[in-house]
Amino acid sequence: MGNIFYFDWEMELLYSLQSLHNPVLDKVMLFITTLGNAGMVWIAITILMFIFCKDKRCAWTSTGALLLSVLIINLILKNLVARARPCWIDTDVMLLLKNPKDYSFPSGHASASFATAVSILQFPEYRKQGIAALILATLIAFSRMYFFVHFPTDILVGSALGVLEALLAGYFVRKLEKNREFCQKR
Repeated sequence: MGNIFYFDWEMELLYSLQSLHNPVLDKVMLFITTLGNAGMVWIAITILMFIFCKDKRCAWTSTGALLLSVLIINLILKNLVARARPCWIDTDVMLLLKNPKDYSFPSGHASASFATAVSILQFPEYRKQGIAALILATLIAFSRMYFFVHFPTDILVGSALGVLEALLAGYFVRKLEKNREFCQKR
């Protein structure tokens, strides 16, 4: 089952979100949360950046950030912390999506979402697209609480790590570009 630890306010918030459910919002939120499954929407956006963006650094930054997200979140932290999901703790809350099998902390959906959105935001020429990605990232992250599969701290830490992954990837992409320019001048 995993480690059971959470703050009381987290479960209270999750229970209060359950009062928002209605057939229309459930369908909208299910669509939104599904976009984040396995980072597929962010992988697709990154591929589209390689095809359509003149500045490929944006696509490379997103690629690096997503790879860091998989490594840090899915391969290391989730298994190290082994935090049970809220839906595993309170099985009386009806799940409207498939019960996740991996651990809760931190949120991979939030990490991948913010990793890509902040990757795009680092490039001023794509600021509008970055803002749209940030809005989608926020909705995907929120949907995970809406569906009772993540605690708020899972979302907060996953989002924060996504931002750091994007900034780190951006740093390395710029560093590699400078090294390449230096080598070409010699």
